[in-house]
Amino acid sequence: MPSQQKKIIFCMAGVLSFLCALGVVTAVGTPLWVKATILCKTGALLVNASGKELDKFMGEMQYGLFHGEGVRQCGLGARPFRFSSRSMKERYSLYEDKGEKAVFPDLVQAIPVSIHINIILFSMILVVLTMVGTAFFMYNAFGKPFETLHGPLGLYLVSFISGSCGCLVMILFASEVKAHRLSEKIANFKEGTYAYRTQNENYTTSFWVVFICFFVHFLNGLLIRLAGFQFPFTKSKETETTNVASDLMY
Repeated sequence: MPSQQKKIIFCMAGVLSFLCALGVVTAVGTPLWVKATILCKTGALLVNASGKELDKFMGEMQYGLFHGEGVRQCGLGARPFRFSSRSMKERYSLYEDKGEKAVFPDLVQAIPVSIHINIILFSMILVVLTMVGTAFFMYNAFGKPFETLHGPLGLYLVSFISGSCGCLVMILFASEVKAHRLSEKIANFKEGTYAYRTQNENYTTSFWVVFICFFVHFLNGLLIRLAGFQFPFTKSKETETTNVASDLMY
Protein backbone atom coordinates (compact mmCIF):
# COMPACT_ATOMS: atom_id res chain seq x y z
CA MET A 1 0.00 0.00 0.00
CA PRO A 2 1.34 3.51 -0.83
CA SER A 3 2.78 5.40 2.13
CA GLN A 4 0.24 8.22 1.74
CA GLN A 5 -2.66 5.83 2.24
CA LYS A 6 -0.93 4.32 5.28
CA LYS A 7 -0.59 7.80 6.77
CA ILE A 8 -4.29 8.44 6.28
CA ILE A 9 -5.26 5.11 7.84
CA PHE A 10 -2.96 5.53 10.84
CA CYS A 11 -4.06 9.13 11.37
CA MET A 12 -7.68 8.00 11.31
CA ALA A 13 -6.96 5.27 13.86
CA GLY A 14 -5.02 7.73 16.03
CA VAL A 15 -7.86 10.27 16.02
CA LEU A 16 -10.40 7.56 16.89
CA SER A 17 -8.22 6.38 19.79
CA PHE A 18 -7.82 9.93 21.09
CA LEU A 19 -11.58 10.52 20.98
CA CYS A 20 -12.09 7.22 22.81
CA ALA A 21 -9.71 8.27 25.58
CA LEU A 22 -11.57 11.56 26.05
CA GLY A 23 -14.90 9.75 26.00
CA VAL A 24 -13.89 7.21 28.66
CA VAL A 25 -12.43 9.94 30.93
CA THR A 26 -15.72 11.83 30.69
CA ALA A 27 -17.79 8.66 31.18
CA VAL A 28 -15.96 7.65 34.36
CA GLY A 29 -16.84 10.93 36.04
CA THR A 30 -20.52 11.08 35.08
CA PRO A 31 -23.52 9.44 36.82
CA LEU A 32 -24.92 8.21 33.51
CA TRP A 33 -24.06 4.50 33.64
CA VAL A 34 -27.38 3.06 34.80
CA LYS A 35 -30.94 4.36 35.02
CA ALA A 36 -33.25 2.28 37.20
CA THR A 37 -36.93 2.33 38.11
CA ILE A 38 -37.64 1.34 41.72
CA LEU A 39 -40.92 0.26 43.31
CA CYS A 40 -41.82 0.88 46.95
CA LYS A 41 -42.89 -2.68 47.65
CA THR A 42 -44.03 -2.01 51.22
CA GLY A 43 -46.36 0.86 50.32
CA ALA A 44 -47.80 -0.94 47.30
CA LEU A 45 -48.61 -4.01 49.41
CA LEU A 46 -50.20 -1.95 52.19
CA VAL A 47 -52.78 -0.40 49.88
CA ASN A 48 -52.89 -3.36 47.49
CA ALA A 49 -52.01 -1.05 44.59
CA SER A 50 -52.29 -2.23 40.99
CA GLY A 51 -52.34 -0.80 37.52
CA LYS A 52 -51.97 2.97 37.39
CA GLU A 53 -52.02 3.16 41.19
CA LEU A 54 -48.49 1.76 41.15
CA ASP A 55 -47.25 5.01 39.60
CA LYS A 56 -47.54 6.63 43.04
CA PHE A 57 -45.02 4.11 44.36
CA MET A 58 -42.58 4.25 41.46
CA GLY A 59 -39.31 6.11 41.82
CA GLU A 60 -36.20 6.30 39.68
CA MET A 61 -32.47 6.69 40.08
CA GLN A 62 -29.37 7.01 37.97
CA TYR A 63 -25.77 6.56 39.01
CA GLY A 64 -22.24 5.98 37.85
CA LEU A 65 -18.98 4.82 39.40
CA PHE A 66 -18.71 7.66 41.92
CA HIS A 67 -22.05 9.38 42.40
CA GLY A 68 -25.70 9.46 41.45
CA GLU A 69 -29.15 10.70 42.35
CA GLY A 70 -32.72 9.54 42.44
CA VAL A 71 -36.27 9.97 43.70
CA ARG A 72 -38.09 7.64 46.11
CA GLN A 73 -41.89 7.52 46.11
CA CYS A 74 -44.02 5.63 48.60
CA GLY A 75 -47.44 7.22 48.09
CA LEU A 76 -46.58 10.31 50.17
CA GLY A 77 -44.84 12.36 47.50
CA ALA A 78 -41.38 12.32 45.98
CA ARG A 79 -38.28 12.16 48.19
CA PRO A 80 -35.16 13.08 46.23
CA PHE A 81 -31.80 11.73 47.38
CA ARG A 82 -28.18 11.93 46.29
CA PHE A 83 -25.04 9.94 46.92
CA SER A 84 -21.47 10.80 45.97
CA SER A 85 -17.91 10.03 46.92
CA ARG A 86 -14.99 11.92 48.36
CA SER A 87 -11.49 11.66 47.07
CA MET A 88 -9.78 8.28 46.83
CA LYS A 89 -7.41 9.39 49.62
CA GLU A 90 -10.14 8.64 52.15
CA ARG A 91 -10.58 5.00 51.16
CA TYR A 92 -13.57 5.68 48.96
CA SER A 93 -15.48 7.02 51.98
CA LEU A 94 -18.68 8.83 51.06
CA TYR A 95 -20.12 11.80 52.83
CA GLU A 96 -23.55 12.83 54.05
CA ASP A 97 -24.01 16.56 53.78
CA LYS A 98 -26.64 18.88 52.34
CA GLY A 99 -29.01 16.05 51.56
CA GLU A 100 -26.28 13.86 50.06
CA LYS A 101 -26.13 10.39 51.58
CA ALA A 102 -23.08 8.23 52.07
CA VAL A 103 -23.82 4.87 50.52
CA PHE A 104 -20.84 2.66 49.80
CA PRO A 105 -18.97 2.62 53.16
CA ASP A 106 -22.04 1.36 55.02
CA LEU A 107 -22.61 -1.23 52.30
CA VAL A 108 -19.00 -2.41 52.17
CA GLN A 109 -19.97 -5.90 53.29
CA ALA A 110 -23.01 -5.97 51.04
CA ILE A 111 -21.69 -4.73 47.70
CA PRO A 112 -18.71 -6.21 45.81
CA VAL A 113 -16.14 -3.53 46.64
CA SER A 114 -13.35 -5.42 44.91
CA ILE A 115 -15.35 -5.50 41.67
CA HIS A 116 -16.10 -1.78 41.92
CA ILE A 117 -12.44 -0.92 42.45
CA ASN A 118 -11.44 -3.18 39.55
CA ILE A 119 -13.90 -1.38 37.28
CA ILE A 120 -12.26 1.94 38.12
CA LEU A 121 -8.78 0.44 37.75
CA PHE A 122 -9.46 -1.10 34.33
CA SER A 123 -11.11 2.15 33.20
CA MET A 124 -7.92 4.04 34.05
CA ILE A 125 -5.78 1.42 32.30
CA LEU A 126 -8.06 1.71 29.28
CA VAL A 127 -7.54 5.48 29.15
CA VAL A 128 -3.75 5.21 29.49
CA LEU A 129 -3.38 2.48 26.87
CA THR A 130 -5.69 4.30 24.48
CA MET A 131 -3.48 7.38 24.72
CA VAL A 132 -0.41 5.19 24.16
CA GLY A 133 -2.15 3.73 21.12
CA THR A 134 -2.82 7.25 19.83
CA ALA A 135 0.90 8.07 20.12
CA PHE A 136 1.87 4.81 18.38
CA PHE A 137 -0.50 5.41 15.48
CA MET A 138 0.75 8.96 14.96
CA TYR A 139 4.36 7.80 15.20
CA ASN A 140 3.72 5.13 12.56
CA ALA A 141 2.00 7.70 10.35
CA PHE A 142 4.73 10.35 10.39
CA GLY A 143 7.85 8.67 11.79
CA LYS A 144 10.04 5.69 11.03
CA PRO A 145 8.96 3.09 13.57
CA PHE A 146 10.89 0.06 14.70
CA GLU A 147 9.57 -3.30 13.57
CA THR A 148 8.85 -4.44 17.15
CA LEU A 149 7.23 -2.40 19.89
CA HIS A 150 6.67 0.88 18.04
CA GLY A 151 5.74 -0.82 14.80
CA PRO A 152 2.85 -3.08 13.75
CA LEU A 153 3.38 -5.49 16.65
CA GLY A 154 3.03 -2.65 19.15
CA LEU A 155 -0.11 -1.37 17.42
CA TYR A 156 -1.74 -4.80 17.49
CA LEU A 157 -0.69 -5.33 21.11
CA VAL A 158 -2.00 -1.99 22.39
CA SER A 159 -5.27 -2.35 20.47
CA PHE A 160 -5.82 -5.87 21.81
CA ILE A 161 -5.06 -5.01 25.45
CA SER A 162 -7.14 -1.81 25.31
CA GLY A 163 -10.10 -3.65 23.81
CA SER A 164 -9.78 -6.35 26.47
CA CYS A 165 -9.81 -3.72 29.24
CA GLY A 166 -12.94 -2.15 27.77
CA CYS A 167 -14.61 -5.56 27.62
CA LEU A 168 -13.65 -6.27 31.24
CA VAL A 169 -15.08 -2.93 32.39
CA MET A 170 -18.44 -3.73 30.79
CA ILE A 171 -18.55 -7.31 32.11
CA LEU A 172 -17.57 -6.33 35.66
CA PHE A 173 -20.01 -3.43 35.80
CA ALA A 174 -22.85 -5.53 34.39
CA SER A 175 -22.16 -8.25 36.98
CA GLU A 176 -22.08 -5.67 39.78
CA VAL A 177 -25.41 -4.20 38.73
CA LYS A 178 -27.30 -7.37 37.78
CA ALA A 179 -25.79 -10.22 39.80
CA HIS A 180 -25.29 -8.19 42.99
CA ARG A 181 -28.44 -6.02 42.67
CA LEU A 182 -26.59 -2.76 43.18
CA SER A 183 -29.61 -0.58 42.40
CA GLU A 184 -31.73 -2.28 45.07
CA LYS A 185 -29.02 -1.95 47.69
CA ILE A 186 -28.61 1.76 47.01
CA ALA A 187 -32.38 2.34 46.98
CA ASN A 188 -32.79 0.54 50.32
CA PHE A 189 -29.92 2.35 52.01
CA LYS A 190 -31.06 3.76 55.39
CA GLU A 191 -34.67 2.75 54.72
CA GLY A 192 -35.83 0.97 57.85
CA THR A 193 -39.57 1.24 57.15
CA TYR A 194 -39.91 0.85 53.41
CA ALA A 195 -38.49 -1.83 51.14
CA TYR A 196 -37.72 -1.06 47.50
CA ARG A 197 -37.43 -3.40 44.56
CA THR A 198 -35.87 -2.76 41.16
CA GLN A 199 -38.47 -2.86 38.40
CA ASN A 200 -36.31 -1.94 35.43
CA GLU A 201 -32.67 -1.14 34.70
CA ASN A 202 -31.13 0.30 31.56
CA TYR A 203 -27.53 1.07 30.73
CA THR A 204 -27.17 4.66 29.64
CA THR A 205 -24.70 6.97 27.89
CA SER A 206 -21.47 6.33 29.79
CA PHE A 207 -21.75 2.54 29.57
CA TRP A 208 -22.26 2.72 25.81
CA VAL A 209 -19.30 5.08 25.46
CA VAL A 210 -17.12 2.28 26.86
CA PHE A 211 -18.74 -0.15 24.42
CA ILE A 212 -18.00 2.18 21.50
CA CYS A 213 -14.40 2.44 22.69
CA PHE A 214 -14.16 -1.37 22.76
CA PHE A 215 -15.53 -1.51 19.21
CA VAL A 216 -13.09 1.20 18.02
CA HIS A 217 -10.11 -0.83 19.25
CA PHE A 218 -11.40 -3.82 17.31
CA LEU A 219 -11.82 -1.55 14.26
CA ASN A 220 -8.26 -0.24 14.71
CA GLY A 221 -6.99 -3.81 14.45
CA LEU A 222 -8.73 -4.11 11.08
CA LEU A 223 -7.28 -0.76 9.97
CA ILE A 224 -3.76 -1.98 10.81
CA ARG A 225 -4.39 -5.05 8.66
CA LEU A 226 -5.83 -2.83 5.92
CA ALA A 227 -2.59 -0.82 5.98
CA GLY A 228 -0.79 -3.97 4.84
CA PHE A 229 0.58 -5.41 8.09
CA GLN A 230 0.04 -9.08 8.83
CA PHE A 231 -1.59 -10.17 12.06
CA PRO A 232 0.95 -11.26 14.69
CA PHE A 233 2.15 -14.87 14.60
CA THR A 234 1.08 -15.33 10.97
CA LYS A 235 3.53 -15.91 8.16
CA SER A 236 3.06 -14.66 4.66
CA LYS A 237 2.90 -17.08 1.73
CA GLU A 238 6.19 -15.78 0.34
CA THR A 239 7.99 -16.62 3.60
CA GLU A 240 6.52 -20.12 3.63
CA THR A 241 7.53 -20.67 -0.01
CA THR A 242 11.10 -19.54 0.74
CA ASN A 243 11.32 -21.87 3.73
CA VAL A 244 10.07 -24.84 1.65
CA ALA A 245 12.60 -24.07 -1.07
CA SER A 246 15.43 -23.90 1.49
CA ASP A 247 14.39 -27.26 2.95
CA LEU A 248 14.41 -28.89 -0.51
CA MET A 249 17.93 -27.62 -1.17
CA TYR A 250 19.21 -29.48 1.86
